[in-house]
This record gives sequence, C-alpha cells and structure tokens, in this order.
Amino acid sequence: MYKGTNTYHINSVEPIEVFYNLRTDLDKLKYAVHINKIIQDVTHENQNCYQILQLLLNTLYTISETEENLDFILSVFKLRLLCILGFTPKINECATCKEKENLKYFSIQDNGFKCEACSKQDTSCITMSESTQSAIKYTITAPAKKIYSFHIKNESLEEFKLITKLYFNEKLEKEYKMEELF
Repeated sequence: MYKGTNTYHINSVEPIEVFYNLRTDLDKLKYAVHINKIIQDVTHENQNCYQILQLLLNTLYTISETEENLDFILSVFKLRLLCILGFTPKINECATCKEKENLKYFSIQDNGFKCEACSKQDTSCITMSESTQSAIKYTITAPAKKIYSFHIKNESLEEFKLITKLYFNEKLEKEYKMEELF
C-alpha cells in the first residue's frame, strides 16, 4: 500500500479470512451487510479505527462460523460499538441519583441504568430483567475476543434487542433498519 497524491493505493493483497459461510446463508449475509453499512457511517478515512475493526472482524467471524442468534449478535455489536464511539451507558449506579441498588430500568435519555424512584420521572426508561442487565454489563466490560461468549434467555433477548436498538438509534441520531437484499 502506498500513498498517492490524494488517496492510498493498494499494490497487492492476500486475504487472511474470507468468511465463506456468509455467502452460503442469505440471513447471515443480510446481517453482515447491515453491520457493514453501520461501520461505513461511523468511520472516516485516515481515522484510527483499530477497536472498531476488531469488533467488526469478531462480529463477522461469529456470524459466519457459529449458529448464534443473529439478533443477539447484532444487539451486542451495536452496544459495543456505541461504547467504542464514546456512548458507554452508566451501569454501576443510577444515572440520576447515584443509587447503587435496585437498578431495574434503562434510560435512553440519561444513558444508563436507573433506580425505581428516578425511572418514574423519565419517560424514556425501559424495565429490564436481571438477565438483560447482566447482558448489558457483560457486553460493555468483556474483553474484545470474548464479547459473544455468553447466552441470554429468549424473553430477555427481546428486552436486550429493544434497549440496544433504541439506544443505538438515539445516540447516532438515525434509525437503522434491516433492508431486504432481494
């Protein structure tokens, strides 16, 4: 790779991983394309994006090589990407009053967990189960290579999906919808 007058030019390239299974499953391909569109929106040329690249590669590998629920993978990806971009939610205490107990709500507006008293004054709060709360905490704090190494119950997955979708759309100020490829 060398720098030209205005852009970089690639002389030759050899792939390390081609994610072959993405080509054999249309659902996996659809999610991979959606994730790539998000990455294109949040990155810019000549920006140091090592953590985002690492997240993208881990995500594509997980989609390609496992039979993990694709909505689960997308939700984890969105939440972790927000953390990399500087929108890490407050998870250790109430986002308003700093209470450390009974954090059963997630506030989209105030970026994090809330106690019951503070949640009553916030219309953007979503009730969450302990399992969803644990999934959010793990996604935020897990090492990059182990980000997808947990499981969540189906009923908690729906909460997790809702919270990450709303939080993601709010912070990036854009609604990302899964498009039909065909």
